[in-house]
Amino acid sequence: MAAIPPGADGSAVSYPVIHKSLSAGSTAPNLIDYEAACADFSWQSIRAELDGLPGGAGINIAHEAVDRHVGKGRGDKVALRWLGKSGECREFSFEALRRQTNRFANLLQSLGVVQGDRVFVLCTRIPELYIAALGTLKHRAVFCPLFSAFGPEPVAERVNAGEGRVLVTTRRLYEKKIAPYRESMPGLEFVLLVDEAGDSIDLPGTLDLGTLLSEAGEEYVIGPTDPEDMALLHFTSGTTGKPKGAVHVHQAVMMHYMTGKYALDLHEDDIFWCTADPGWVTGTSYGIIAPLLHGVTMLVDEPDFDGPRWYGILQEQKVTVWYTAPTAIRMLMKLGTELAQQYRYPRLRFVASVGEPLNPEAVVWGQGALGLPIHDNWWQTETGGIMIANLPALDIRPGSMGRPLPGVTATIVRRLEGGGVEPITEPDAEGELALRPGWPSMFRGYLHNEERYNRCFVDGWYLTEDLAKRDADGYFWFVGRADDVIKSAGHLIGPFEVESALIEHPAVAEAGVIGVPEPTLGQMVKAFVSLNPGYEASEALRRELLGHARKRLGAAVAPKEIAFEAKLPKTRSGKIMRRLLKARETGETLRDTSTLEN
Repeated sequence: MAAIPPGADGSAVSYPVIHKSLSAGSTAPNLIDYEAACADFSWQSIRAELDGLPGGAGINIAHEAVDRHVGKGRGDKVALRWLGKSGECREFSFEALRRQTNRFANLLQSLGVVQGDRVFVLCTRIPELYIAALGTLKHRAVFCPLFSAFGPEPVAERVNAGEGRVLVTTRRLYEKKIAPYRESMPGLEFVLLVDEAGDSIDLPGTLDLGTLLSEAGEEYVIGPTDPEDMALLHFTSGTTGKPKGAVHVHQAVMMHYMTGKYALDLHEDDIFWCTADPGWVTGTSYGIIAPLLHGVTMLVDEPDFDGPRWYGILQEQKVTVWYTAPTAIRMLMKLGTELAQQYRYPRLRFVASVGEPLNPEAVVWGQGALGLPIHDNWWQTETGGIMIANLPALDIRPGSMGRPLPGVTATIVRRLEGGGVEPITEPDAEGELALRPGWPSMFRGYLHNEERYNRCFVDGWYLTEDLAKRDADGYFWFVGRADDVIKSAGHLIGPFEVESALIEHPAVAEAGVIGVPEPTLGQMVKAFVSLNPGYEASEALRRELLGHARKRLGAAVAPKEIAFEAKLPKTRSGKIMRRLLKARETGETLRDTSTLEN
């Protein structure tokens, strides 16, 4: 029985390796021999699996995601199945999606939008969002997604920083978040409105998207697209400063395709559901692009999290591959395994998670609740695609990030006083996760911030600012963000390790761990926990949790204080916002809280 690497006090935390059997399912994984795949891998071979534009005119994400399938005779297949919050269901075949995205591209052309112009989209998960995204890419403009729950100031800040010329949004969001602040966005020329009830719109300073699409032509020829042409602009969470616009190019399509094939194991007959909102990079890379590249039917569910609804979707829609977030998994865990077991998942064969590290107990919970373990993976807005993953054919080590994808070179480095870095070769040693530049979806810059971009690269490595360790078998383990790590009495303590130990207790639903100043220790470990139903905060429970943590982690690593919270603060993408907890404790002021949940 293998275990995850020992804690900072040397005590091992036993989570049995989950061994894979290739005969367990009817669908053979796309990647079976990991070592051979890595040894034989080339980006040229991935490029050869895509078409490119006719006549050698380059490569365009939308052409590969939509038009390519129509050209191969798959136009009648359902590309997008949309489930509305009121029970509606709309389906778009690849041919229908081709026509609608052509209409949007023609609409942009009629407005005088040119290659490289930024098109922002502020919508809930409605079909028009997906049509606008792909139509923008066809026109070689730049798709810039915004999360619909952003307030007016974060929206205006990003539109201005990205030099947005076009905004697609709904009547409700426009009246609430755009109209009163329109003058603060002087570069915004066109606002295309969707009425969620399907009515026509006549608001000053706006255009009715539905009417204009119905008038636009259904045929469109994608212009020459250089692989290095800007395609996507994603703003990173700005928890300590202003959000940064990460630039991605059309060549990223190769990474989206490869990771969809190997990390998510997509096959053409799959029903794929990514629960991430396209306002975040996951919802674009894997909620739009990757599934369409593989010609699968992708589900889009309009409402936000609803446990019984989600289980019902997995059952009724016969989902085969499900990609969701650790926060959502913990919320399902909070509802109880019994609820999950009331449903059946006849075709579900692969479940993956991303957004923040997946606690090992959540990996194991998947087996009891869904009949499948949950595969964690790791990547960033800046990487544009999955870099490290628990792959379908590989054994899972619960709590690990997995192993690097073919074509990805990852290592652990330490920063040197002189400004350079050196790789760490010994196993289980903590350091900063670093990647060798050159993968296709690597961000090409922070918009208008070249100096900050250049600081990300040292001695031939991209430095992720994530602390991690690599075990003797090549599995990577997340420790924490570099600025989240707690230094207490000479120990370097990763908050994720402490949070995972606390979540093992049946009373704890979620945990957030920070270091707070303490004269003797330097920093003291303090935990904030929310409780599962049926448990109430009390001094007795506090002492029980402190004892549980000490037993699991040792006195040097375990929290010295525990505070009960009804709800932990999170970013809108679901990550526990440790920095807000810390700011609240220390009296600091966060300069940007636009990514914080309402």
